[in-house]
Amino acid sequence: MLNRIRDIRKARGLTLADLAAACDPPTTAQTIGRLETGMRQLSLTWMNRIAAALEVDPASLMRADTGNSAQIVAELAATGAQALTTPREAVLPNDLAAAEGPAALVLAVNESVGEYRPGDLVWLRQLNPAVIQSAINRDCLVPRPGGRFAFGRLIDHRDTLVGLLPPGAGQKQVVVDNPAWIAVAMMLVRPL
Repeated sequence: MLNRIRDIRKARGLTLADLAAACDPPTTAQTIGRLETGMRQLSLTWMNRIAAALEVDPASLMRADTGNSAQIVAELAATGAQALTTPREAVLPNDLAAAEGPAALVLAVNESVGEYRPGDLVWLRQLNPAVIQSAINRDCLVPRPGGRFAFGRLIDHRDTLVGLLPPGAGQKQVVVDNPAWIAVAMMLVRPL
């Protein structure tokens, strides 16, 4: 069995050092690199530690040797499409959303609003209340009284108040007092 630590880590935008620091207890970037490449055995203990740090289900760290999965073969830059020296596995939204705790939430876009287009699916994950500040300047979904929701850029968080700037042009800030949860956008899936 091969592991998918590197693919999931890169999909999350983390460096080896970031992942090493996120482990509990923290470890070294060198150790994470050895676990990724198979130079060090990935024990059940290490799987659980790394999965918790990546906020994924431990089973999603493993893949079969013969699996035919989608591969990232190039990256688009300002100068055009650049080939990767080594293709890497594309991580599906379910793999990123397999965090322990609440399941991922998905916001379906029916009309063009701001940068969002009809057919877009915005994948969100609920935040731990202790890390809400990390979502400042990111798109978030917040429940409101009466079964309604507010969606927009999180621009303010003070005490129990959360301020969101909706994505549509000319819309005013929405303030929600003491929301039950806050979910931050982690992925946009857009059909072509």
